[in-house]
Amino acid sequence: LRSVLDIKMKVYEHNHRKPMSTPSAAQMLGNTLYYKRFFPYYSFNVLAGIDADGKGAVYSYDAIGSFERTPFSASGSGQSFLIPLMDNVISHKNRNDDKRELPSEEVVEIVKDAFVTAGERDIYTGDAVEIMVITKDGIKTETFKLKAD
Repeated sequence: LRSVLDIKMKVYEHNHRKPMSTPSAAQMLGNTLYYKRFFPYYSFNVLAGIDADGKGAVYSYDAIGSFERTPFSASGSGQSFLIPLMDNVISHKNRNDDKRELPSEEVVEIVKDAFVTAGERDIYTGDAVEIMVITKDGIKTETFKLKAD
């Protein structure tokens, strides 16, 4: 799937003389997954980037290409542990206190704590998480070890 998407993005960049925007890449991924719906890739994807307004864009997919833009996403066996926590802390659902803007450093710490929690309760959650902070200046990648045993 990754190589198919890489080729499609290179063709787009060659034809249009500019890189593909995040919403366009999201639609392309959805179309690619839908095209293979009768023999699907069986990958539940998360795509993230920066939209035209300079704001973060996260797209969540099912196996056959249906997708939606969400404030955050999780996929895999630990999803049932991560999504409720993110709903509460990031989206501020079902809370009475005032919502505040969270700096990226604080969000990264929340994500680390969420993955540690998922890793403790779900045997299939991996040994490390790769966290990427996407800004207009580029991508900062950090690998965080979850288990030391």
